Amino acid sequence: MDKFKARARKLRESQTSAEAKLWQALRNRRMARWKFRRQHFVTLDGKLIVEVDGMTHSEPSELARDKARSAVLEACGFHIVRVSNGDVYDNLEGVLEMIEGTLRLDFRYD
Repeated sequence: MDKFKARARKLRESQTSAEAKLWQALRNRRMARWKFRRQHFVTLDGKLIVEVDGMTHSEPSELARDKARSAVLEACGFHIVRVSNGDVYDNLEGVLEMIEGTLRLDFRYD
């Protein structure tokens, strides 16, 4: 268990500035009733995962890895949405609206 805590701590310390910005907007149930987890940007209740992709995610090897990872997560019943670092920096409000809209479509809450 200690190795998991150490990994979580390392991931928090090495998050990108886009991830930090998005986390500030999603933490503490700031998006309606949805509880998001930090490193994963996942709401277990909503079965939604938000992936924040940087420049390396345009490389063919990274795209293939992302596709394989998404297939596994979707097989587990999760919906994955991807946003770029640029979207978080330049249009955080739009990113949040897209996340909330996805949750609304999946759960029809108002």
